Amino acid sequence: MAQTVQTYPTRIHLLEEHTVNRIAAGEVVERPASVVKELVENSIDAGARAILVEVEQGGKRLIRVVDDGEGMSPADAVLSIQRHATSKIRTADDLQSIVTLGFRGEALPSIAAVSRFELLTKRADLDTGMRLVVENGQVVEAEECAARDGTVVTVRDLFYNTPARLKFLKSTATELSHITELVTRFALAFPEISFRLVHNGQEIFASQGSSDPRHALLAVFGRDVARELRTIDYTEGNLHITGYVSPPHLTRPTRAMQSFFVNRRLVRHRVLSRALDDAYRTLTPEGRYPIAAIFLNVPPYSVDVNVHPTKAEVKFAHEGEVYHAVLNAVRQSLLQQGMMPSALPGLQSEMDISPAPRPTPAQTVWQPSPLPPQEVLHAELMRRAGIDLTQPTPVDTLPSARPYAEMLEGFQVLGQIERTYIIASSLRGLLIIDQHVAHERVLYEKLTVLRQKQSIPVQHLLTPLVFHLDRRTATLLGEHLQEIQSMGFVIEPFGSDSVVLRGVPAWLGQRNVEAIVRDLLDEISELGIQRRLPLTDETLVATTACKMAVKAGDALSHAEMTHLLQDLAETENPYLCPHGRPVVLVLSIEELEKRFKRG
Repeated sequence: MAQTVQTYPTRIHLLEEHTVNRIAAGEVVERPASVVKELVENSIDAGARAILVEVEQGGKRLIRVVDDGEGMSPADAVLSIQRHATSKIRTADDLQSIVTLGFRGEALPSIAAVSRFELLTKRADLDTGMRLVVENGQVVEAEECAARDGTVVTVRDLFYNTPARLKFLKSTATELSHITELVTRFALAFPEISFRLVHNGQEIFASQGSSDPRHALLAVFGRDVARELRTIDYTEGNLHITGYVSPPHLTRPTRAMQSFFVNRRLVRHRVLSRALDDAYRTLTPEGRYPIAAIFLNVPPYSVDVNVHPTKAEVKFAHEGEVYHAVLNAVRQSLLQQGMMPSALPGLQSEMDISPAPRPTPAQTVWQPSPLPPQEVLHAELMRRAGIDLTQPTPVDTLPSARPYAEMLEGFQVLGQIERTYIIASSLRGLLIIDQHVAHERVLYEKLTVLRQKQSIPVQHLLTPLVFHLDRRTATLLGEHLQEIQSMGFVIEPFGSDSVVLRGVPAWLGQRNVEAIVRDLLDEISELGIQRRLPLTDETLVATTACKMAVKAGDALSHAEMTHLLQDLAETENPYLCPHGRPVVLVLSIEELEKRFKRG
């Protein structure tokens, strides 16, 4: 007699296919630029020689990618929008030897699940093409039709059916900047392919597609930067490294103009960034970053390209070897092309330096006391200003509006250390002032007051300056042009990727106006992309003050240092710069006597 198998209610169930596709879309499609990335990579893998990217409203309304690649047959077109369908691998073993820009196998169905999707494709050896229309993850139209050779993918109303994702998209300018950055990076990696980016009917970027990579450099960086870049061509073991780097005098305040490619795939990796930083460590000032486009050609089995859903990150089998190869490649380029003085002691053998031997117990080794943490330093500065951080400050016990004036009573400038720190004496003791952050605080308060009460004095230039910007900066500039103008810069658009500067704040004097303005534009561009909150007026004023202030390394006369301290005494908050860095350290008379054991 057969036994009856008792069944129990289950809590676990299989998700239906549409829900699975939308979950996959959450991994692959983060923003419009993610869609552009996947579609352009497919076009490149299809052998395209010309790729057109059309977008509207930063890609939120429309993304269309047109290529002249090999196209697909009707049967392949239908399969291409199924999950895990691909022409790039067949077995699990193929994952160890990927030579295309794939594979994850979820791009088209993931995109189709969160947009109004249309695919039009035709192979050159067939008479007809195939048109598919997908809405809400379901095919609503499928027909053979006349079409040009290649593929056209149209994505409308991205995230229209996922409002939670839609509300996290940024402004049109920000989303377009991500797309622009991506297309320009593709142009660097594939200079033989012609790329065009059109936004709202206006061409934003174009590369001609040439066997000479210098044409791509010119299109991406502009002629002023492109003519300065130097080449890399280095082999170490099975690693071949090529690319371009800037000389030490050509730097930017952010890493926005640094790109790394592994087997021509745009990637992010901390080891690559660290190697580049270390190569320039003794050559560029702190907080300045070189321009670079570095290409690594490595055996496919030595790198895993599928550790990230969007394929933006990779994992190297031997990270140490990659680090040293990139470091050596950049340094060799700088040495061979006359940009790194070979007379610097120990530079070429720096990588071979062994750790210093530990002292024996009989040896006496002096070590400086560790500096206090930043929070402790901040609290001490506030305490010396008469501000109690632990209790609310009653109105009647607030310090005077100019508490620093008392600290400067009887002050006398003694000199400058490393052209960075001003040393002064006062009745309270010894003062050590960071000249950059002190000037930054002065300018910040001056800009804030002037913008509120009156217009900032402007000095018109005898000869206007024209700046040729990279596409990313040019795209975001229009969004903040009025704010920049309100701070005394007479600046206006001059073509699609240039601006003309006709005047500057009067107090800039004879300083390097071009470098200051270029740094300001680069910084605003980067802040506009990286910040999660809208770029506020306060942030713009702080950034402008930072770029206009004297820098570490600037020689100041005795009169200039005296004038700076007098201006600092008149500020509302002389203890911290707008970015939170301390301005002054005070070594009191009592502390000096204690240190010298006079007490």
